[in-house]
Amino acid sequence: MHKTGIFYSFNSTKTAKAAEKIIAEFGPDFDIVPVNAEELTEELFLSFSNLILGVPTWFDGELPNYWDEFVPALEDLNLKGKTIAIFGLGNQVEYPENFGDAVGIMAELVQSRGAKLIGYTSGEGYTYESSRAFVDGRFAGLILDQETQPRQTKDRIAQWVKNLKTEFV
Repeated sequence: MHKTGIFYSFNSTKTAKAAEKIIAEFGPDFDIVPVNAEELTEELFLSFSNLILGVPTWFDGELPNYWDEFVPALEDLNLKGKTIAIFGLGNQVEYPENFGDAVGIMAELVQSRGAKLIGYTSGEGYTYESSRAFVDGRFAGLILDQETQPRQTKDRIAQWVKNLKTEFV
């Protein structure tokens, strides 16, 4: 298996904790390299064949500023041959009309640049009005709700990582 980069803001407490749980769930047999998304370069992004992107939804369905600032670079990259999984945090109670939208925004972007997207998850157990991340009857990644469903995080991560282990090459 190729080394896998996990990209997230080291300063975003809840996303960083989720990323640490994901890394731990992969275990020592997988080469998972943490990368601070706030210090991301095109060269660093392209140096991985397998990528896991931590993309929390901010405000009313927006990308965090550090990802938003990297979007122009992403729009110019050829991501053919890259396999990408996305996780993000959202709040389905306070923001039901754009729950996990940032995951959907990022999924659309990387797929439009030729990446293979993996790590789709079920929408079962969530209650929200709409989400750009919900496509063809499933989420385009792992959506965690630390505000209203923190007790489900561990099991959701475990199942997601179990699936990723079979999908990453």
